[in-house]
Amino acid sequence: MPLGDRSPRYCIADLVIDVGRRSVQRGASEIHLSKLSFDVLRALIEAAPNVVSNDELTRRVWKGVVVGPESVTQRVKLLRDALGDDPEAPRYIVGLRGQGYRVLPPVTLDSETSDASRPEAQDSIKGRTRPRMVGIVLGATALAVAVAYVAIDQLLVSKYRAGSPPVMASKESTSHATAASGTSGTPEMAPMAPPPHSIAVLPFLNMSGDAKQDYFSDGLTEELLNSLSRINELQVAARTSSFSFKGKDTDVATIARKLNVGAVLEGSVRRSGRKIRVTAQLNNAVTGFHLWSQTYDRDLGDVLKLQTEIANAVVGALKVTLLGDETAKIELGGTHNPAAFDAYLRAAKAARTHTNDAKGWQTAIAAFTEAIGLDPNYALASAGRSFALTAYAEGFATGPQVRESFDRAQADARKALALAPDLAEGHLALARFFASGALDFVHTQEEYGRAMALAPGNVTALSHYGRFAALLGRADAGIAAAQHAVRLDPLNPASHAFLGATLLHSDRYREAIAAFQDALALDPDSKWVYGERGIAYYFLGDLQSARSSCEVKPEILESQICLAVTYDKLGRHTAAEEVLAKLRAANGDNAAEEYVEIYAAWGNTSKALEWLDTAVRMRDPGLVDLRTDRFMDPLRKEPRFQAIERALRFPD
Repeated sequence: MPLGDRSPRYCIADLVIDVGRRSVQRGASEIHLSKLSFDVLRALIEAAPNVVSNDELTRRVWKGVVVGPESVTQRVKLLRDALGDDPEAPRYIVGLRGQGYRVLPPVTLDSETSDASRPEAQDSIKGRTRPRMVGIVLGATALAVAVAYVAIDQLLVSKYRAGSPPVMASKESTSHATAASGTSGTPEMAPMAPPPHSIAVLPFLNMSGDAKQDYFSDGLTEELLNSLSRINELQVAARTSSFSFKGKDTDVATIARKLNVGAVLEGSVRRSGRKIRVTAQLNNAVTGFHLWSQTYDRDLGDVLKLQTEIANAVVGALKVTLLGDETAKIELGGTHNPAAFDAYLRAAKAARTHTNDAKGWQTAIAAFTEAIGLDPNYALASAGRSFALTAYAEGFATGPQVRESFDRAQADARKALALAPDLAEGHLALARFFASGALDFVHTQEEYGRAMALAPGNVTALSHYGRFAALLGRADAGIAAAQHAVRLDPLNPASHAFLGATLLHSDRYREAIAAFQDALALDPDSKWVYGERGIAYYFLGDLQSARSSCEVKPEILESQICLAVTYDKLGRHTAAEEVLAKLRAANGDNAAEEYVEIYAAWGNTSKALEWLDTAVRMRDPGLVDLRTDRFMDPLRKEPRFQAIERALRFPD
């Protein structure tokens, strides 16, 4: 390219697209595209991360020429063929039914065309410029759903080095680093450099004078947070991390540094009968300046519009330019019925605070049912009940209740999507049902992709998808998603635990142990984490550490699996048999897949295959582990195992 030529060169995956030369390179080879095909590719890249509709592609590419939608479809097909892209498992371009097309991988500007005079483009290493992020797409069938901004050096706290996993630094690792550098004391804090348009929403204060109304102020805050997170241009810290500051006298600057955000929204809620008063204020966390504040007096029936008003005001104060449909996104799936909204908030609180309690899930299901009864078109309530029913079926239901709960979960998820097809929560609920209730992993993958395409900042979707992708053998995509969940929710032990599980299933055991330790540092009562950490030690060959970790919470399922295999490896065969006996007494056939793991690790192939048949008959949700579970390795050459793996139809 001639000196001074500023025509951009874009990079997506292994392709380099030179706009000035109208060329596409893959390594040393050039891919020859026709003018129309190149123009389609350029239009998709320049629109990233947005979906480009058929009408918009027509306006951009054919410019004044009247063409039908079949011409657009055919041109995209020709472009895919030239790039060697498979629409069933796309690498570059994904089609969203009824919406249009978007590029799949993260798009960056090639460093050679970045303007080196821009301060934000400077790299301290040899003066080279870093690629700047242009966009990201999470497609419906995207196996490589890797949240693009995970790849940027967005540091959670200044002590993280660029490119390191976004896990918390433990006290032990910090002291080791200090000793190695020959220094003592606290390292100097670097200036804050949060991502642009990043925000945390702190729990609004309950000013009603009744502590029992906390669920309402917390719930209203969470709904506002969810509304903001639906706006692609914003990066919103997740609920658990934001709410970790509730009731604490922590200054805004400290909160912002811990959450790595540039702005903080806080406020209060006063409720009296059907009337509410909400006061909100937004502060720039870097400068400390006040950006905006407003007080709203509303009827409860106007809560949905109130969320939209506040979200739009925040967006305006942050100088974010929105697309025309953002208001519809914010209100998607909601209700104008005050009683239904109140029931939904109670349900959400129960589902959030009683995840290890069957009665808690039943309470949540009942409250979601109440909300749906008051407003049958409340899509968010249907999605919420679906998620709760699946969780109940997975962990607490017995006998016929299991299939009944799964069937109801599927019906609710489909109803939510019939009411609001672009509701990310509906796709997430359906993904969880497909994974556990149907063992349909192809559709699980598709629904996770749709959920993250619609809500890239949904931490639940990112965390669950991360582990699922790793189980399919998609380690890079899974880890990227789980790491991004940690960035968005750094103070939530669950996000670190899911990252640990994702790393564990990706055979990255030392990193998994570090992530599990971060989870336990935040919440020592994260019971299942001790067992998962022990399993990571087991596969590292550190049997004593495995035993110690799993003996902390020996009553938990993961710990029992760990102890059964670890004791056996240590020669304590009687103790191993006792652990298995207790596990079977407590769970019966419901833990069939876990018995397969134990017997396979013990080398008892016939028993392992016998229980594998039972797991298939029971449609055990644990069968999702089959493809990458290292405990299963001794069975992989067995014809019966291979037949079952084929029958489960794991995506390629």
